[in-house]
Amino acid sequence: MSEINLPSAEELRAEVRGWLADNWTGVTLPTSADPWVSSPERVSWLEKVVAAGYGAPTYPNQWYGRDYPNTLAKVIAEEFRAVGAPGACQDRFSIPANTTLAFGTEQLKADLLHEFLTEKSRTCLLYSEPGAGSDLAGVRTTAVLDGDHWIINGQKVWTSGAKTSEYALLIARTDWDVPKHKGITFFIVPMKQPGIEVRPLVQITGDAHFNEVFITDATVPDAYVVGGVGNGWRVLQTALAVERAIMGSGTSLHRKQSRGNSLVEMARAHGKLDDAAIRRSLAEVLALRELNNLNNARAKAEAKQGTASPVMSLGKLATSRILHAEARLKTDIIGADALLAGPDNAEADEVNFLSLNAFFTSIGGGTDQIQRNIIGERVLGLPKEPEVDRDIPFREIRKN
Repeated sequence: MSEINLPSAEELRAEVRGWLADNWTGVTLPTSADPWVSSPERVSWLEKVVAAGYGAPTYPNQWYGRDYPNTLAKVIAEEFRAVGAPGACQDRFSIPANTTLAFGTEQLKADLLHEFLTEKSRTCLLYSEPGAGSDLAGVRTTAVLDGDHWIINGQKVWTSGAKTSEYALLIARTDWDVPKHKGITFFIVPMKQPGIEVRPLVQITGDAHFNEVFITDATVPDAYVVGGVGNGWRVLQTALAVERAIMGSGTSLHRKQSRGNSLVEMARAHGKLDDAAIRRSLAEVLALRELNNLNNARAKAEAKQGTASPVMSLGKLATSRILHAEARLKTDIIGADALLAGPDNAEADEVNFLSLNAFFTSIGGGTDQIQRNIIGERVLGLPKEPEVDRDIPFREIRKN
């Protein structure tokens, strides 16, 4: 859509309000016990949203968008949020859709972009390996071209949603004779095929959101290479930036952080609102949240389709700190009750879960230490960490 045909913010706001009045019932859509499975009702709703161009309004017209700038997309998001309707502006947070649009082949976009935006097909992330966690460039999962397909072999770990996802975003080594960052290729791999075995990993919270995945001669079409052979590291940085934006915004597939007013009410209910130490901790949490909201707005303003803003690492790191600080605050508020657990002690059980689950954000999507490195090098301009194996062929790197 050319700029002269763009509606004003007021015109668009009226249009979206009218559309929501005609289509949104206001009834909360059913959810699944598994956060990686979308209910039929949610998929049906998302189909309407995407068809109207509200699902990814900054995308091109031919790919379910409206060619809108971020300023108009924000109007759509505000109107959907005002009535509690989901599904708008996935161009901000959908990892598979954004990665596919930015780097995917025309066939890949035609095959899967609509599936991703409507959540008919959910995805998991096959990045980390037992020997390649913080240093993802050290992956040893292999991909070998055989005709018009690639054959994948290797092992991945800490994968959320692997059991039920239809597709995986996967990085694999396709060239062992170039430096480690240059020999990686990014794929979108069908998960429902022979040769992919998923085993759940039970966390300290008792949940089993993560899995280890064993891949033996799995296949993926050559058209499902994302960004070209050997360009996987660049694609990965964009996909990780979207993931960090999600985590940095406080959005979680597990239990969400508490609202500020609920923390105040909790302190008041326990007679701790006049406690100077509690008030100080409460003020710290609320200040960190506000600072993180401002930083997220900055990151979104800087981000462009197909690029990765290092500022997103600030938000991801801040959210990790917020969740840990909130868990400590709640523990201090309930005092000795924090020693209790189980269904008969619901509040203490929830507080203890938050304390343990805070480490999910400290590790997932890149550890806090990795985020500090990114911030130091790419935001503050500090010297890079020494990396003696960066410029030598990967097959010559010593295996731990």
